[in-house]
Amino acid sequence: MEGEAIENVWFATRYRSLPTVAEEQLRLASMAYADDTKAEMHLALAKAVAPNNPVVQVGEYRYYFYKGRLAEALKVAVTCLVSVAAELRLPARWQEVTPSHADFRNDEPAHRFYLFALKAYAYLLLRLKRMDEGRAVVDKLLQLDPDNKVGGKVLLDVLERIGKDDYDD
Repeated sequence: MEGEAIENVWFATRYRSLPTVAEEQLRLASMAYADDTKAEMHLALAKAVAPNNPVVQVGEYRYYFYKGRLAEALKVAVTCLVSVAAELRLPARWQEVTPSHADFRNDEPAHRFYLFALKAYAYLLLRLKRMDEGRAVVDKLLQLDPDNKVGGKVLLDVLERIGKDDYDD
């Protein structure tokens, strides 16, 4: 629980640094959720004002995810990965990130955000039936998070159950 509290502080800091205009655009996007054109216009304006702010990125991700527009949510997950990788001075390509680049086992919030973005990316790939790519991302996630703090093992379990009956062991 302590890690989550620290993570919330990290995210809250990004929220406090969010320009008022971007915050208002996110609020308007939320209110216009049923009207794709309006909601997406407000999201685009928030993104134009604060393109690298995780609050905007998570808002955009959630919009596409809950709309069932998984290919677009996937693009946002990549944006999150690249953005937080830059903050952490990690390679921009997730494939090149190794445990030697950072201590992903600690509860440092930016590291956890990176791992959660990687998990979201893997999940979306699997939902989009891009199984080989999804498996590669899951393998990377488990390499960086061997203690399974962000719950990536559940994705591996799903992959291992593909083609098996519920009664197979």
